[in-house]
Amino acid sequence: MVNPNPQSAGSTPVGASNSDTAELSWPLTTWQGWHRFATTEPPAPPQPGDPPRSRDERLAYHSAFVTIRTPAISQLATQVRTLMILGRHQRTTARPSLIVTGPAAAGKTTALLNVGRACHLAHTRTNPPPPGSAHATAPVAYVLVPPGATAKTLITEFARYLGIPVTTRMTQTQITDAVCHTYTQAGVQLVLIDEIHRLNPRTTTGAQTADLIKDLTERLAATFVYAGINVTDTPLFSGTRGAQLAGRATLVDCGPLPARHGKREPFRDVITDIENALDLHQHKPGTLPRHAPYLHQRTAGRIGSLTRLIRQAAITAIHDGTERITKTTLDAVKLDHLAEQHRRPTRSR
Repeated sequence: MVNPNPQSAGSTPVGASNSDTAELSWPLTTWQGWHRFATTEPPAPPQPGDPPRSRDERLAYHSAFVTIRTPAISQLATQVRTLMILGRHQRTTARPSLIVTGPAAAGKTTALLNVGRACHLAHTRTNPPPPGSAHATAPVAYVLVPPGATAKTLITEFARYLGIPVTTRMTQTQITDAVCHTYTQAGVQLVLIDEIHRLNPRTTTGAQTADLIKDLTERLAATFVYAGINVTDTPLFSGTRGAQLAGRATLVDCGPLPARHGKREPFRDVITDIENALDLHQHKPGTLPRHAPYLHQRTAGRIGSLTRLIRQAAITAIHDGTERITKTTLDAVKLDHLAEQHRRPTRSR
């Protein structure tokens, strides 16, 4: 069990005047930040009969926006659920794991966080803390691989997540032992490791860090899910260590959505879902799906670029009072450089 408000190791943010301010300052890579993310009701699209939202409320809504359930999210959710059951009673070797891979802006982190939140909520529904208890289980851990990660800096990130006190005099082994003990006591069942492409097992420090992760998978009774940019093209899958990872991990491809897949049009389906979630007073349903070829060309099928484009266009439509998204509105949006590199002139519709 873990205290949801640990005060050890200087965990109270500097300048926090009260518990509410401190709570809002916790990053997602701490238990407090993760718990807030997982238990806060996600944004919801307007429902028939709801009172109209104010201008500021609608701007805030399009800034946060809903999570669109892509094929990758559905596949990842199914795989995580299956592998958690598969590895539940495994004791002798590392449990099977998952790797979410794909290009930048393809929705990998969104998929990772969405599945982590679902796991957290499912666990707390079936295992609520005792009445009056100030402690809660921590079914999910979320860790970022730091730039230039060493084994010690990475295990320190694991410790920071649950507020485990770490001093400069502690060795990597001591920190690892503390992490494994605390994670086991806290009931961590799912470990999410983002930015895994930052590891390079071909270097000495990278190899030691990869070995640390392997050690953790064998010592913790948890399913590990990694996310990184084009992981199969990195050194992670090369050499002896890469072969070990490839032999235990299932790949979930979070690549660009194709315009067509057999008789289906997955990209157009996602556009329809996004449009249905908009909160604009004058937008005509069906407008955005008609521009699916143009939107696919603008974003190269990347879900991150697509949602950003439409959200920015919606915010612009609220600001200028038009309350609808047209191709002219979309053309005026300056997207991320990666998406703009794929942009080609198209005939106006």
